[in-house]
Parts: sequence; C-alpha cells; structure tokens
Amino acid sequence: HNPIGMQTTAIELNPLVIDTCRRWFNLPPDNDRLQVILGNAADVASSDRWHGKIDVLQVDVYDPEAICPVLDSQDFYRGCRDLLKDDGFMAVNLFGHAYRCEEGIQKITAVFGADAVWAFKPTVAGNTIVLACRTTHRHDPAAWLSQARQIEKRWSLPATKWLNRLTPVPSSPLAVEHA
Repeated sequence: HNPIGMQTTAIELNPLVIDTCRRWFNLPPDNDRLQVILGNAADVASSDRWHGKIDVLQVDVYDPEAICPVLDSQDFYRGCRDLLKDDGFMAVNLFGHAYRCEEGIQKITAVFGADAVWAFKPTVAGNTIVLACRTTHRHDPAAWLSQARQIEKRWSLPATKWLNRLTPVPSSPLAVEHA
C-alpha cells in the first residue's frame, strides 16, 4: 500500500492542538487527502459513520498530563474494531506515568482475540505500541518481511528491525470475550 496520497482523517478533541499544528508544525489545510475534525474519539468509535470503512486506525488518546490513556476500555476498543475493514489494523500507543500497559493489552486482546494482537517491546520512555487486526488471518511472516523490505527501500526506515521487536501477545484471562 502506498501511504503517499492516501486519505487521512484525524480526530482531535482540543482546538488549540489543531491550531498549533497548523501554525507551527506545517499541518496543511484540509484537502481531498487530509481532513482534521474537531471531535471526541469516543464518539467516533461509537458512531456508525465510519463503521467498517477504516484501513488503518491509529489510537493515541492522552490528556496533557499523560498519566494514562483517557480512553482505555473494552467498549472503546470494541468500537475501534467495528470501525475497521475486515483486513484493517489498529495501532495503539500505550503509555502513562501510573499506567500498566499489560492491562491495556489485555483489554485490546479481549476484544480482538489473542491471535490478532501483537506488541512492540516497550521503548526506553515506556511507550508500548500494540497492533491489532480486525481478523486473525492477516499474520503472514513472509508477507510482513516483504513489506518491511519495501518500506526500507522506499523510505530508508528500519522496518525489518521493527519486525524483530514485534511479538504476539500471550493469551490472558481477560481474552475470552472475543467478538
């Protein structure tokens, strides 16, 4: 997939964040490929507007204190799963000063199923990136390696190293509610 030219929609709760990004970080005005919407991610996840229409969903929902994700429930993750196309992925940044990432991973696994969730090893700063597939048949190590090599070739990013840091999430007691 070519991320250049793809349609991107961002939901941001704080209008000052949007203004700051446009003013100081070269966020372009809305156009046919980019739309920034002032709104609440919880409302989007529970709405039918994008139900089954999202290829890739990036979830990074924090308040200014970054103590823990402000949306971190099985209901929220179930709504995120519903937004995805059958072959869609969700990437979640789990981080927080007083937050146990394992609990967030268990909630995601309970919704997506143990065979559909992978996590990168935590960074030095404590961020854990979790990937979840809408359906479980998407894990094909050879295909992922091929895609990683294409990414490295096109954008000079260390994508094969990323794969080495990505591991399946072990089943947990909460992972029984797979929908």
